[in-house]
Amino acid sequence: MTRSKEELLKLLSDCVLEMEDEDVVDISNEYIEAGYPALEGIMDGLVDGMNKAGVLYDEEEYFVTDLLLCSDAMYAGLEILKPHIPSQDNEGDKIKVVIGVVEGDTHDIGKNLVKIMLDTAGFEMYDLGRDVPLDSFVEKAIEVDAKIICMSTLMTTTMDGMSTVIQKLKDRGIRDDIKIMIGGSPISQKFADEIGADGYSSNAVEAVKLAKRLVGIA
Repeated sequence: MTRSKEELLKLLSDCVLEMEDEDVVDISNEYIEAGYPALEGIMDGLVDGMNKAGVLYDEEEYFVTDLLLCSDAMYAGLEILKPHIPSQDNEGDKIKVVIGVVEGDTHDIGKNLVKIMLDTAGFEMYDLGRDVPLDSFVEKAIEVDAKIICMSTLMTTTMDGMSTVIQKLKDRGIRDDIKIMIGGSPISQKFADEIGADGYSSNAVEAVKLAKRLVGIA
């Protein structure tokens, strides 16, 4: 008997939260074979579990090693679900996004989640990785004609790098051509306003909504 979509979504979420990277493959296959939408499986299943793991990390119940194991489970499920997402129309018209963790910080789980979600939503992603030199954000955005730069950090000591990138864009005369999105545990809307960023999001799902809003996609 086929399990309901809601049951399978909860199982996908639980598999990620409980670091079950083998079980998540079986559940993901069952979800697809039942004909349920792959995108919902990612967002309401896998990403939901990763978001819950992030809460446990903030509450100091999970450690970085736990988050890494959760992300392994998420990627295992993603490998099954992502090929079943309907292809986007107008492939050549994708909005280009440069994303990375600012210089001095190597925490990239949150950045990776945002990248996955924006990629899934149809944006063309250029991932610079972690500990990214500040000039690289500007140079890559110019090179690929990006409309958005996404920067993240989990460290208060590297937050000011975001402001520096914005100033570099101003110095090049292209600040108005590129939207700036920022995120990470120490980041807030107040900080975004202070440095003149175009937006802040607290998680990957909100980041997609923000990106679409910034570039005028319904």
